[in-house]
Amino acid sequence: MRIALLAPPYLSVPPKGYGGTEKIVSLLAEGLVDLGHEVTLFATGDSQTRAKLDSIFPEGLGNSGLEKNNILLPLLHYTHCFKRQKDFDMIHNHAQFYAMPLAELSKTPVVHTLHGTLYAGEISPDKQKTVAMFGHQNFVSISNNQRLGFPELNYIKTVYNGLELSEYSYIEKPKGDYLLWVGRITPKKGPLPAIEVARKLGRPVVLAAAIDPADQSYFDHEIKPFIDGKNVNFIGELSHTGLNSIYGNAYVTLFPVSWHEPFGLVMIESMATGTPVVAYNIGSVPEVIKEGKTGFIVDPKQGVDGLVHAVKRIDSIQRGDCRTHVVDHFSKEMMVKGYVEAYEKILSSV
Repeated sequence: MRIALLAPPYLSVPPKGYGGTEKIVSLLAEGLVDLGHEVTLFATGDSQTRAKLDSIFPEGLGNSGLEKNNILLPLLHYTHCFKRQKDFDMIHNHAQFYAMPLAELSKTPVVHTLHGTLYAGEISPDKQKTVAMFGHQNFVSISNNQRLGFPELNYIKTVYNGLELSEYSYIEKPKGDYLLWVGRITPKKGPLPAIEVARKLGRPVVLAAAIDPADQSYFDHEIKPFIDGKNVNFIGELSHTGLNSIYGNAYVTLFPVSWHEPFGLVMIESMATGTPVVAYNIGSVPEVIKEGKTGFIVDPKQGVDGLVHAVKRIDSIQRGDCRTHVVDHFSKEMMVKGYVEAYEKILSSV
């Protein structure tokens, strides 16, 4: 197949640091190339790929939530892709909502993977209206829970995110005793509950986090006062190599999100290194964590005390089971296979 992958223009593919969508697009591009497909990646010029790279911007536009309010430059990127529609059998949009109006005018089939939430109250009104207007287009969900936010869309398939497992080292005996929280500093991701759990347990916590300028005030007022370099350690945004070591040597990874996280790469990255996860039962969590086998799922009503109780039970988890769970359910190869099946299903109905 001749496949166009449309990535957001904010970061390179793969990202140099934080950037879940860009990680997935990169893995998908490489996996499709491995299968012999002719793949063109529409991404920024600083991207690295074995697919054909088509760029109109030499580098990422910046991932700040403040900058993303400027739609004109990204729209040029999306339009450039659709102007080449005749060159492809399938266009796969990972650039969220902004490409949907262009897809409506495309004679080449288009499928959308939305990497964010679709739940009312978690998605802006303009995006809700856009999804509703173009809901007859083709969509792939990244978890079954994601669908519940907007069940009326034309879902083709659920395809879980995957990892290139050779990039994650399994660590049987971690060197650290710290709790770990990884993500972007924002209330819905749960950095503050992670700190509270660590304080109640008397254990150190490591925060490996990116800070969006839009969330700087939250960090300065709610998180920074706890950072002392001993009990609460903030190590900022890490490269993949750094994350692998930080994950693998942690006692447990905390994932106390308060929103309907549509997937949550943090969970499978942690488990790939052998480190179990404790998370609130919301969004995709029960689809990713195997309760009592790769971690524990806590009712949000139990709050921080529920998380604390779960961490106290973490020694009952076998680290090898965490790695096996990811190998069996969340590999790059399984993800790529799922998307190829989605493409074939769409093309067979044209």
